[in-house]
Amino acid sequence: MADAPSYPRVAAFKTADAFRRHLRALGLALDFDDALAPPSESPLARPIDVDGVRVGNRFCVLPMEGWDGTAEGSPSELTTRRWRRFGASGAKLVWGGEAVAVRQDGRANPNQLLLTARTQSSIARLREDLVAEHRERFGPNADRDLHVGLQLTHSGRYSRPSRQDLPEPLVAYHHPMLDRRFRAGVRVLTDDELDVLVEDFVCAAKRAADAGFAFVDIKHCHGYLGHELLSAHTRPGRYGGSFENRTRFLRSVTEGIRAHVPGLGIAVRLSAFDTVPYKKDATGVGIPEDTPEAHGFGLLRGADMNQALDEARLVLRELERLDIRLACITAGSPYYNPHVQRPALFPPSDGYAPPEDPLAGVARQIDATARLKRDFPALIFVGSAYTYLQEWLPHVAQYAVGHGLTDFVGLGRMVLAYPELPSDVLAGRPLRRNAICRTFSECTTGPRLGLASGCYPLDPFYAEREEAAVIKAYKAARGRNGAGGNAPAQ
Repeated sequence: MADAPSYPRVAAFKTADAFRRHLRALGLALDFDDALAPPSESPLARPIDVDGVRVGNRFCVLPMEGWDGTAEGSPSELTTRRWRRFGASGAKLVWGGEAVAVRQDGRANPNQLLLTARTQSSIARLREDLVAEHRERFGPNADRDLHVGLQLTHSGRYSRPSRQDLPEPLVAYHHPMLDRRFRAGVRVLTDDELDVLVEDFVCAAKRAADAGFAFVDIKHCHGYLGHELLSAHTRPGRYGGSFENRTRFLRSVTEGIRAHVPGLGIAVRLSAFDTVPYKKDATGVGIPEDTPEAHGFGLLRGADMNQALDEARLVLRELERLDIRLACITAGSPYYNPHVQRPALFPPSDGYAPPEDPLAGVARQIDATARLKRDFPALIFVGSAYTYLQEWLPHVAQYAVGHGLTDFVGLGRMVLAYPELPSDVLAGRPLRRNAICRTFSECTTGPRLGLASGCYPLDPFYAEREEAAVIKAYKAARGRNGAGGNAPAQ
């Protein structure tokens, strides 16, 4: 049996020349600034206007769930701690905090936040706590240029509202490869059910506005229902087939919010490209599944990114028509091609070893965002996949914003490990290397084992919790038994 490929760790590149040589050896057109600008001159510190609101810098906190809400969908103490750390980050754009389900059957796990009449006040306090922490760290008026939204979702195919080990998939259409991963089968939502879901999204948006959020994200990424509807080419009826039908859900939710919640900002996080699903080979490395028929939105075939983005361009054109200016670009799904969605050196319990140097995944997403920004200069873009850059993150981020490749640099996993990274960069302080996310993926392994998410290796708070010992024991047992087995089957 051949060994799985290994890749050099980013921390091994101590100089700009060494890092650049490695990128060139990989054939990656990933540019960066050798030196960081003084804080007063940094592109990352420049304010920007978003829907008439002045946002104070170019860092964005991406939605990061903790699988740690209550059974009814309210925040727990762990949730509040995470949101307060978002406020302490120094980032002036907070994209949703985390994905919040608009109704019970759309929860990705029994501990996902759920926005209802009963939970609205507690979710409002989350935002208030975030703002309070931001003021405490950066001054009593620091929130004047802070922009906080809420991501609204229905998890669709990946819904598990009752039990962590009980999938209850509600899908847009039958997918020949993904359906096989659900032993008990899937159920296709009817057009009438999607009509009702539109109303549920609008109702949740009204609650978000009443809770004080400046905007809502109508989530269309990572294989969840909104994203899956975009690829419903084979679905009959009003929500499938033509591009007009496949974007009907997005359009209807937007029109409903505009009619019933005027003044609330609207944004969209979009998986702009995708690949066929991946699986483990005999060595544990990810390989694409064989398929006679490709299903997906913006499928990347070979290296032709320009063609893969054609469908995303149609969606962005629709956003312009709907007067939605704020778009966060991501790719793929954590469930079937995680190396595309969140480049990492170490896979989670249900993952596979990366089939490429993870820097290739970083470069791919930065390139996609840059292409779309060039084509739609009037839109405000947030880029993703920066965490794996580690020590070189500020250098790539400064170049990307300074050269107009993106408007904001989004941080997800990094903020779980090192929430103060944006404020350290903006103040010209050296990075705390022992806090930098190294993509150990335990923030995903925990939830896959039914535990709360957190940075168990690097955040002392989580390292001391009982869950850390459970994860350690699981990894030890997995190492003894070989790396071929996945986490609990769906």
